Amino acid sequence: MIDRYTRPEMGDIWSQQTKYETWLKVEIAVCEVLAEYGQIPSDALKEIRQKANFSVERINQIEAEVKHDVIAFLTSVAEFVGPNSRFIHLGMTSSDLLDTALALQIRKAGDILIRDVEKFREILKKQARTFKNTICVGRSHGIHAEPTVFGLKFALWFDEMGRNLRRLRTALEAANVGMISGAVGTYAYIDPELEKKVCERLDLVPVAVSTQVVQRDIHAEVMTALAFIGATVEKIAIELRHLQRTEVLEAEEPFSKGQKGSSSMPHKRNPIGSENVTGLSRLLRSNLIAALENIALWHERDISHSSVERIIMPDSFILADYILNRLGNILDNLVVYPEQMIKNMQLTKGLIFSQALLLQLVQKGFSREDAYKIVQENAMRCWKDNLDFYDMVKSDTRVTRLLSEADIKQCFDPKLGAKHIDEIFSRIGI
Repeated sequence: MIDRYTRPEMGDIWSQQTKYETWLKVEIAVCEVLAEYGQIPSDALKEIRQKANFSVERINQIEAEVKHDVIAFLTSVAEFVGPNSRFIHLGMTSSDLLDTALALQIRKAGDILIRDVEKFREILKKQARTFKNTICVGRSHGIHAEPTVFGLKFALWFDEMGRNLRRLRTALEAANVGMISGAVGTYAYIDPELEKKVCERLDLVPVAVSTQVVQRDIHAEVMTALAFIGATVEKIAIELRHLQRTEVLEAEEPFSKGQKGSSSMPHKRNPIGSENVTGLSRLLRSNLIAALENIALWHERDISHSSVERIIMPDSFILADYILNRLGNILDNLVVYPEQMIKNMQLTKGLIFSQALLLQLVQKGFSREDAYKIVQENAMRCWKDNLDFYDMVKSDTRVTRLLSEADIKQCFDPKLGAKHIDEIFSRIGI
């Protein structure tokens, strides 16, 4: 997925090079603490710091033979360090390294996503303010309902993405844990204090209790936060796709000079960006299922989760980064047609003001049942015969007996939907 919406720094975090660099960082941190305890000679630590390195190509070569990535990594490092490499990985098990390093990768990737969401919300806030007073028709079940304002859509998305941001921060905080506890989490050959000091060096929190692995509900929580982001992105994208339909055309994606929409129909301007992020959001959410399945492992550990995470972790962070940036670009440059919104609002010839009329009749003394019957009878005739609702109501003596022309006209004011927009916006800080 290489294009202008892909951020190289996110992909780099999940590269083989960065993964092994992170592994080495963890191993050296453990060596440094062991040296403080006198378990590694100071000159050995100095040599480890100076010489410790690896070759991705060599690791792959060794792994092809030993079928174990951590052993292959440690062997490659040993080839650089020499005899003092015997002090590396003392008392540790593979997952001490893997899970602690994964936490560091998640933190880096999470920092990028937090910035992505914050930037995305700023775009939503800007558009909410821009279209705060742009009247359009609201829809329920896909059918015209009552007038609303276009900016309210953005305000709602801004608020929802704020909840996503809080979920993401909470999940990332929970995942910022390290573990150096040995083969089954009992610290048989490592002092718990060492784990604490290693985690302090890495700015991690020691996990309270582990087996051979950090428990996978922690990682599933992160994936849940990403899935929520995907759900909101698809929600927005589907709305944009609907608004761009020819029969609606209240807004459309930017269409650049030279862009082509169809191989066969030169007139087409398709919502390809929104469709793209819709599909990718589904993929992002589907990864959550795999993360939840990873929670149940045999006894103190198996590696059924490992193969899954090698795919879903990098893919999910890269996907979330991509869809936020791509949809953000679409929203930031959205083409909006307020005149078309007015035309669409007039399609039902006033039917969208039926509730205002209903409430006015109730206030004047009708029972709700009688008022509803009167309004619905007029509305259904307008539907059937394509008549103007306002004219129908004015000619209905049951209505005019209690409502003046001014009363009726007041019911047909499209600005009713914007009456409390300032209060709504103030609630969410826009």
